[in-house]
Amino acid sequence: MKFFESLTSTKTVLWSAMTLSLIIIYPNIGDIYWKLFSPPGSVHRLIPLTCAGGIYFIYRYFFFVALTWTLISFNLTKATQSLNKRLGYSFVIALGAYLIYVVIGTKVGYMVRMESFTKEVILQFLIAWLIPVLIGHIYSLIIVQQKVEKEMEKLRMETLQSRVEALTNQINPHFFFNSLNGIAALVSANRNQETVEYVAKLSNIFRYILQSDKKGLVTLEEELKFVDAYRYLLEVRYHGKICFEIEVPETAMELRLPVLSLLPLIENIIKHNVIDSDHKMKVHISLCGECKLFVSNPVYCKFHTETSHGIGLSNLSARYKLLMEADIEVKEEEGIFTVVLPLKKIEDESSDC
Repeated sequence: MKFFESLTSTKTVLWSAMTLSLIIIYPNIGDIYWKLFSPPGSVHRLIPLTCAGGIYFIYRYFFFVALTWTLISFNLTKATQSLNKRLGYSFVIALGAYLIYVVIGTKVGYMVRMESFTKEVILQFLIAWLIPVLIGHIYSLIIVQQKVEKEMEKLRMETLQSRVEALTNQINPHFFFNSLNGIAALVSANRNQETVEYVAKLSNIFRYILQSDKKGLVTLEEELKFVDAYRYLLEVRYHGKICFEIEVPETAMELRLPVLSLLPLIENIIKHNVIDSDHKMKVHISLCGECKLFVSNPVYCKFHTETSHGIGLSNLSARYKLLMEADIEVKEEEGIFTVVLPLKKIEDESSDC
């Protein structure tokens, strides 16, 4: 957009008018070199320019500069007009300029008066009329195209945001019900102190989840803080039978990923695995390379798996495709289930790092 603003600046329009005027009134200007440096007596030798002819040339040149500058400026500022209106209004301006040119010609010398009515001059005025119209029309087409692209991008972003919010909102009820079951278990066991701390942690977690529909990408630091709070709830719920190992350097904390990327992974671990004294769960979160987050856990399959509602990995995969134009990796090797999450650098959100 800045490029087109520079093209429509007063300085650029003036230089364009000066160049265009010179080409219009002296289309064979390229021959001037040969006429200046031809041998004496050559048919191409430049005819000496008289004082009157020089004054006339200057007058005619600046007259056309003023005309073309006016027409170019008019056509660039009236970018919303149709081509027919642009042609009509510009013709009126050009015709008025020609009449002024003729009136001035009748008041000056014989050469100017006679030259004002030649076909060559009329053709020059026609060219001075049509070229600015063409410039303005092309400029208006570019402006319209930019507006269409801007509206399409805005619509795409609104659609994207709506789809992301819909996917994110699927997570909330699933998590809320599990958390309420944890509170009920603590209250029934009369673990009052733990219940108070559990509710405080749960309040922070709920706040983060409820605000997630207003966010797209968040920093890795925000997600890990959420995991730290959620870890307490799980440790209380499973009495130390689950633990987390987080190995992420401080330098990676500003990398970004879709909000609530880690919640469905942890929920899937809880949902699809046996967690008891014989099957203690260790969730390992680490950074591989510069921009990939690994979330892995041992597999302790349940004998009777719960019915899946498609909230877990498919939801996360869909959000990654929408927000990062990338996808997660899922693999299972030697009894270890791993999900790989691509990350982005803050300073370059247009591509994965």
